[in-house]
Amino acid sequence: MDRRVEEYRFEDDGRIPNNPELPLLYYPRALGEEYRDPGRCRELLRENGWGGAWVNGVFSYHHYHSVSHEVLCVVSGTARLELGGPSGKTFDVEAGDIIVIPAGVGHRNAGSGGSFRVVGAYPPGQERYDIRTGEPGERPGVLENIRRVALPDTDPVFGPEGPLVERWK
Repeated sequence: MDRRVEEYRFEDDGRIPNNPELPLLYYPRALGEEYRDPGRCRELLRENGWGGAWVNGVFSYHHYHSVSHEVLCVVSGTARLELGGPSGKTFDVEAGDIIVIPAGVGHRNAGSGGSFRVVGAYPPGQERYDIRTGEPGERPGVLENIRRVALPDTDPVFGPEGPLVERWK
């Protein structure tokens, strides 16, 4: 599996807070063929301490989680994902790509094809994620929530020696 990782930081746009401390991590083509089966991918994530795994797509509206970090492993198809909210960056993802989204960072599916599916999961103790959309009434509590989200002990794909552990300190 390819361990190359790209980092992206996004500013608070007043609606989507993003994360003031942690970068989004993008691992292009890092998920080997043998892990593109949803069951095997879930097992890999579980072996590396990430739980609450699910298999589906990504919501078509901008949203974020204020109480959890999230990993998205693309197991099939392609998609245009908008990351960092409306003023963030658009990524064209394909099977094998992995994205680790820090708490607070907006994401949405802006269009997909080819039976797009991801396996998503969360660090231990963060499986009870929330879904925030940037509505004004939710703003007061989310910034403190994001600040308090614990750092994972392991990278979801590469374990305790993985890029996430090195980059999120």
